[in-house]
Parts: sequence; structure tokens; C-alpha cells
Amino acid sequence: MPVLNERAYLEHAIRSVLTQELTVPAELVLALGPSTDGTTELAQRLAAEDERIRLVDNPAAHIPVGLNAAIRASRYDTIVRVDAHSELSPGYAARALDALERTGAANVGGVMHADGRTPFQKAVARLYNSPVGLGGGAYHGGTQEGEAESAYLGVMRRAVIEEVGLFDESIRRGEDWELNLRIRQAGHLVWFDPSLSVTYWPRESWLRLARQFRATGAWRGELVRRYGRRNGIRFFAPPALVVLVAMALVVGALQLTGAITGLISTIISAIVYLPLLAYALLVIAVASLPGGGRFRQRLWTLAVLPTMHLSWGLGFLGGVLRGAGDTVDASRLGTRNTPLP
Repeated sequence: MPVLNERAYLEHAIRSVLTQELTVPAELVLALGPSTDGTTELAQRLAAEDERIRLVDNPAAHIPVGLNAAIRASRYDTIVRVDAHSELSPGYAARALDALERTGAANVGGVMHADGRTPFQKAVARLYNSPVGLGGGAYHGGTQEGEAESAYLGVMRRAVIEEVGLFDESIRRGEDWELNLRIRQAGHLVWFDPSLSVTYWPRESWLRLARQFRATGAWRGELVRRYGRRNGIRFFAPPALVVLVAMALVVGALQLTGAITGLISTIISAIVYLPLLAYALLVIAVASLPGGGRFRQRLWTLAVLPTMHLSWGLGFLGGVLRGAGDTVDASRLGTRNTPLP
């Protein structure tokens, strides 16, 4: 479990891991980044209370670096990746071990079920669980068991991930997709089992959500630079929306200044504005449909859905054009001015 500034979630996440009922020995290795909110002190206290918890340092604060440090420090043949912002469902680990044995897969994952406590977080969670929000990957709500492109978190055979070289530490987001790509290229099976459920708690504020999605989009753009069309077509929809918005702004400015008029203006308007109108109607429909929650949650949906798509799309375009570089997910940092390690 890589950990950075997760004091509000860490104890619940750890409890969901340690209460898993297993017939084999298990441990929980926390890779501790340089938290500033008391997370490290909390982790140290919990480790002192339960000998199954072990701590390793992750001074770089990058997820794949922390994951590799924890894997190297661990002692058993199966690696169960867990997250400090998530909670495992009862029986998760046992069912995953059974699936590994039954299918012969190298990595097994299940459903990421997002949930929320506040109207904002509930709105984000609903969109995480919707194909409209995150593009319909199997682990966002799939119901059919079978071979998969990637696995959420993942329950992995240690021998296989050591064979392919562990997580790529040069990738700061999307490292799971890249690892699963190498697993599949090495001839091994990645498996999706919808009976495996993990509760995920999204970011708690609009700014943190926007930061998270911009960073994630930038690293997906980097992965497109490296691996091209091995990336699914759904990843290209948000940047297309950003390009369309930019075109609409340019066309609007040209129309206001009289640079384009008449039939040409009408044709260009139809090409640019109608898709944006359709998108706006889609956002309104998603907010209005049954299951959208109370009034405040529906209002947040109107803001959250475009934020997710546009932040991700802007990050993606930057990642494709310039590379992700040193882009980090700053959403776990306390303030804009918190220094990065």
C-alpha cells in the first residue's frame, strides 16, 4: 500500500485489509511517502499495535517507486496491491486467490466501486461508476468475468511480476496499465472477476479532483507517446472535447470581429457548436436522470463531469505533445504551495 497524506482514510483501509479471512499467512507492507498531515505517525502507531503491518520508506513519493519498495520488502508469493483511499470488500483476498488458482492468470482484478460521503464526493463517485464519466472500462462496473486489458489494483503472482521487471518507476500514473501490458506481452493472462469489489473514495474537493485528472491525463498522453494505439480509443474522447472547445472559442472570436460571416459562418457554426450543444445536453441529462441524488449532488454533477473530461483532456494533450515530464498528482497535497519531495 503506497501512502501519502491519507490520515482520514488510512485506518479504514488498513482495517479492511487486516480483517480479510485467509488460510495462508499474510502481511501488509506500507510504503510511506513524506506526508505532512500526520499519516506517517498514524501508520507507525498502527504498526506498533499489529505485527502484520510492516513499514518501508518511499521518499520519492511516487506510486510505482513505493510499490516496488514494498514488493521487494515483502515475503510471500502472491502480491495483493491495495490503496489507502480504498477499502476491500469482505472475502476479497480469498476470492482473488481462488481466481488465480482457477484461471491460471498472472493478475486478477475486480470492480472499483466509488462511493462518497458529501454531495460533491457522491457526484464524483456516481460519475466514476458511469460509462459517461470514465469511459466504461470493465473495472468501473463490468459484470462479465473474463480476460482483461488491465486490472484495478491487482492480485498478482510474484514470480510473473519479477519476470517482467516490476512496475516501471519512470511512469507516475497509469503504471498498472503499463505493467499489465508487459504481463500480457510476456504471454500471461490478466483476468477480470466482478465478484471482487473494492470501495474507492474519490477526492473531496473540486480543485483536488481537477489536479488529479490533469495529472492522470498527462501520463496517459505519455503512454500514448510510448505505446501508441495499444491505448484504447476511449482515451481520445476527452482531448477531442478540449480541441472542440478551443475551436469554438476561436470561431466565436472570428464571428464577433466579423472575420467570418454568411454561409461560411453558418457551416462552421454547425460543425463546431452542435457537438458542444450535444455534450451540454448530455451533461444535463446525466445530472437529471434517476439515481442522481439530491439537488446539491445534481448541481455538482453539472460541474464535475466537464471538469473530469476537460482536466483529463488538457493533461492528455500536454502529455502527447511534450511528454508528462515531472508531472505529479498534487491532489494529495494539503495546499497549492506544499513543496513536492
